[in-house]
Amino acid sequence: MTVIASDSSVDSSAVALTPDEAAARKRILTVLFVGVFMAALDAAVIAPAIPALRSAFGVDNRQIGLVTIVFSLCSLTSTALMAALSDRFGRRRIYLLDIAGFAAGSLLIARSDSFGMLLIGRAIQGLSAGGITPTASAVVGDTFPADQRGRILGLIGATFGMAFLFGPILASVLLVVASWQWIFLINLPFAAVVFAMGYRALPRTTRPPVLPPFDFAGIGILALLLASLTLGINRGMDMFTGWHLWPYLMGVAAVALPLLMIVERRATQPIVPLTLFGTTQLRTTWVLCTGAGFGMGSVIFISSIAVAAFDTPSKQAGLMLLPLVLCSSVASAVFGRWQNTLGPRRVMLSGFGTLAVGSALLAIGADRFWVFMLATVCIGAGVGIVVGGTLRTVVLDEVDARQRSTAQALVNIGIAIGNLMVVAVLSALADWAGGGLLGLQTAYLAATAVMVGMMGISLRLRPKRPAT
Repeated sequence: MTVIASDSSVDSSAVALTPDEAAARKRILTVLFVGVFMAALDAAVIAPAIPALRSAFGVDNRQIGLVTIVFSLCSLTSTALMAALSDRFGRRRIYLLDIAGFAAGSLLIARSDSFGMLLIGRAIQGLSAGGITPTASAVVGDTFPADQRGRILGLIGATFGMAFLFGPILASVLLVVASWQWIFLINLPFAAVVFAMGYRALPRTTRPPVLPPFDFAGIGILALLLASLTLGINRGMDMFTGWHLWPYLMGVAAVALPLLMIVERRATQPIVPLTLFGTTQLRTTWVLCTGAGFGMGSVIFISSIAVAAFDTPSKQAGLMLLPLVLCSSVASAVFGRWQNTLGPRRVMLSGFGTLAVGSALLAIGADRFWVFMLATVCIGAGVGIVVGGTLRTVVLDEVDARQRSTAQALVNIGIAIGNLMVVAVLSALADWAGGGLLGLQTAYLAATAVMVGMMGISLRLRPKRPAT
């Protein structure tokens, strides 16, 4: 296959492809889609596995929460590292390394005979998963012309919806016919296929003969910042119940941020180049990524509304989210195709506006079934739009080709921080308002305000993509 340099910024939308080149691109897309789907599927199947894991290892609810916290923490802190290594050593090497690491972590979990070993496996999974999506997005930027990137990234975004649609069903079936170990063992054939195909299909890159010193100080401070922020936000909901470590964690994050900026200004090849914050489009995008994560994370309490408002059995409440997930997948794919026509500003206004409508419907009429279903459809569509390919395409258009993985990692970090914030904020508001249905409605009223604010920020985006 033809070697494609990762720092190539020349688009070839006007060049006709030979049959071999077209087939090569299809193989690349297959590798990227299956890899991202595998990582997303693991996030989707873990919730149904929680009761089985708690029973198998004899741990309580607080301890079992570490299964999610460890994965999120390692995934978030490794995202920038894997992206920097991808920009430095090539997308292909790091993508295959992440796939292999994810498989190793899955195998370790399935073979665990102690809770500590399980957590080590989750940590390895998280460290590997952190690099899969940003590296895949950077490969899209390297390989495909600008007018096709939005559609492709939208389809990649839709794979998350597919994973969250089929994941819980798959996990439930495996728990019935086999055991919890198979929820993780199922990752192995996916990983084997992706690794074998990726080894042959992904473009090879030319490594520079001399590499600048690696930014160890930057990655260390960034890891400290993200770790303290993750734990601080995650435990922020306990701030009113005597959990006194929370202010110290947020204080560490507040000190680490300016320290990171000082270190990165002096680094020869910074782990987070400050040039990625140099334009209005990029600064706006990072804020909108956090808002997109906030909107995406707000779906976590919808099943609780179904239980509180309609006496839905807790085991069946997750089925109420199927229309939401379906609409999310469809909206991500459709708006990915329309992105070049509508432009990023209209797409994000549509997405956050739809999320605002859905959240407002839950806030004022969640006790009526038809309003509840309409709200879930709106929220699902809104999530698909804002977490689809638009923000990633804006980033690809704005940054240098050599910084594509790092920039895509910042998209992931922003979305992850928004996810963490929404759990802490909405939980605290729901409890403050008395809990139950009234408390949840109050929480979604706050979510509506956040989405309206994101609509205002979206106005700072360009109405159209820049000409290429």
